[in-house]
Amino acid sequence: MKSTPNIWFMQCQNPSCGLRFPLDLAQFKGAYCPLCGGELQPAVQALPQSSVNLASPHHTFPMLAILDNIRSAQNVGGIFRTADGAGLQKLWLCGITPNPADNAQIAKTALGAEQTVPWEHAPSTIALVEKLKAQDVIILALEAAPGSISLFSYTLPKADRSIALVVGSEPAGIDPAVLLLADATLNLPMAGSKGSLNVAVAFGIAVYFLRFGAWA
Repeated sequence: MKSTPNIWFMQCQNPSCGLRFPLDLAQFKGAYCPLCGGELQPAVQALPQSSVNLASPHHTFPMLAILDNIRSAQNVGGIFRTADGAGLQKLWLCGITPNPADNAQIAKTALGAEQTVPWEHAPSTIALVEKLKAQDVIILALEAAPGSISLFSYTLPKADRSIALVVGSEPAGIDPAVLLLADATLNLPMAGSKGSLNVAVAFGIAVYFLRFGAWA
């Protein structure tokens, strides 16, 4: 059985420093502050990480995701972890998207989710989307494209049809030919100076809204 980390928040005793940070005492190799060299003392133990099980999301339709030529292994790993948390059935890794079998970097951000979420590679996102549409799967593209609507104003069809969320590469975005096939193209409103979010962050927002959003 894997042991639980003995993590404490350490407090630097130097009044002019005051650095406070978490540290696994099993890995604690010294008693000095890494910032000023002052003495460190354990202040309070970190709270145990409880296991939150949302077995009944608001929307129980089968859901999968399509990664259209996402180059970053770290982003792919992050998407795996989010897919596991949201209970997605499968990830399709399309085009040049790296996969866990060939790229060990994915595991660094997936943290084991690459072993719990089923995945499959598809050379062409277009061919895959056409195949899924023939199976009556709803295709949602997450892209700030002309004609897209806000994710937060989109209402899913009442029928319990499967949903496939497509996300694309940075900076190219989703293949325009895929957007033409999508049942809806959704965007995330941006209130700052940037026009988009990191793809793994955007994916997390969209998946959790679609799976656990309070709307009906």
